[in-house]
Amino acid sequence: MVGTNCGGFTLEAALGVRPNSIAGPDFAGWEIKQHGVSNLERPHNGTLTLMTPEPDGGWYKDRGVESFIRTFGYEDTLGRVDRLNFGGHHNVGSINNRTSLGLALVGFDSVRCRISDAAGSLDLVRADGTIAASWSFAKLLNHWRKKHARAAYIPSLRRTGEVIAYSYGHKVCLGVGTSFELLLGALDRGAVFYDPGLKLEHAASAHPKTKRRSQIRVGFNNLPDLYDTFEYVDIRLPS
Repeated sequence: MVGTNCGGFTLEAALGVRPNSIAGPDFAGWEIKQHGVSNLERPHNGTLTLMTPEPDGGWYKDRGVESFIRTFGYEDTLGRVDRLNFGGHHNVGSINNRTSLGLALVGFDSVRCRISDAAGSLDLVRADGTIAASWSFAKLLNHWRKKHARAAYIPSLRRTGEVIAYSYGHKVCLGVGTSFELLLGALDRGAVFYDPGLKLEHAASAHPKTKRRSQIRVGFNNLPDLYDTFEYVDIRLPS
């Protein structure tokens, strides 16, 4: 496997976790989050993916991912022929220059840091008001609360060559206890953001191929703000 998320699959396989789409913890009551680093001795940096929820509203839901990419995406920036992409950081309160879309939190009181409307949503919006994609609070809440009540963040180092291999560090982080309001507050501040990896290959052919990956991501330094307790643990066995 050579994809960008294969470090996670490899770790889950080593732990005996079968791939699944269940919105619950992975291993012994813990959500296992692998994150790639360049140095296992300095693992507490970079950006990592919190969750990958598909939109349940907006253009994306109503007209499909292909129409979404054709409407809001752009030609591949590396010059790969007949390919459209949709990616980049999208933050609440700002506009992405490439897609001309921004995030909006509807139904969240940023002053009190609490939900003001249970029917609220996280919306990806164009300047004319078109909702390109939307995630209801109900969907995000269900995913966040079940997956992140206890989360372990484990660094990985990818080695390339004839065979791609992964090694995992002993300096891990454990986040325990969270709330949906903590996640929404981090989105409101821009600490958490939407950073998708969508693509449409063979776009002009009769059989275009889409890839879906709607990623909600965070900078590692902002992780502690998402949990009631967050600790750095060395899991090496005593010699």
